[in-house]
Amino acid sequence: MQIENFKFNKKFGQNFISDTNLLKAIVNDSGVTQTDEVLEIGTGAGTLTQAISDKTKKVVSYEIDKKLTEFLTEKFCNNKNVKIVMSDILNLPISQIEKDFSGGYHIIANLPYYITTPLIFKFLEQTNKVLSLTIMVQKEVAEKAVAHFGNKKYGILSVMLQFYCTVKITRIIKKEMFKPRPKIDSAILKLERKPDIFFEKEFTHFVKGCFAMKRKTLFNNLIKLNFEKQDIEFVFNKINISPLIRAENLTVNQIRQIYLELDKK
Repeated sequence: MQIENFKFNKKFGQNFISDTNLLKAIVNDSGVTQTDEVLEIGTGAGTLTQAISDKTKKVVSYEIDKKLTEFLTEKFCNNKNVKIVMSDILNLPISQIEKDFSGGYHIIANLPYYITTPLIFKFLEQTNKVLSLTIMVQKEVAEKAVAHFGNKKYGILSVMLQFYCTVKITRIIKKEMFKPRPKIDSAILKLERKPDIFFEKEFTHFVKGCFAMKRKTLFNNLIKLNFEKQDIEFVFNKINISPLIRAENLTVNQIRQIYLELDKK
């Protein structure tokens, strides 16, 4: 990337990739084809945008840094399947974003680390049109996303993502691949949305409560969520769960089952 007088902005968490083979590999990881429409978040220098446009029907790319406007406008002036939107996508309603898509679409993004979780949940919570998300995140965040019960990294993020999506790490990306170089390695995390599973605000609240105090038993955390003691005892006995167990030692399906059983009370 060569932009005259351009300075990387720490506020926006800018870390750009220029390795063409890596960019193509990220797009390949997403599984998108020439019939797909893609939402990219974080255009940056447009290198990943170009790789996406080469493989898909359409890419709409959002960039928050207005200093890149002239550069990106000129770079993609002849790309008919690329639309650049200079705006902060976190502050836009989903309905406005989705006007650019004819139906279901995929998300591919090299996300600034500080917006990773809020951005993922913005789309999981507010729309069912996102078919998949292929996103570059901190390696540690990716490891939490795929962690299973019994693993010390297993928690709220693990349960919520694995309930709504099929989750996997497709590759680890060393910090040396970025400019400027971050302090930690990254990973490509692919989330494929499970069909017919819709967002439930109450379930999110429940999961957060289950893991609220990790040193306490699930039983005590459920008491803090204002469930009746006798109802918790009944459900634990029904599905054969020890009253001494902690949330991190239960599978996603078991946590979901407890939620559904307590919801009946």
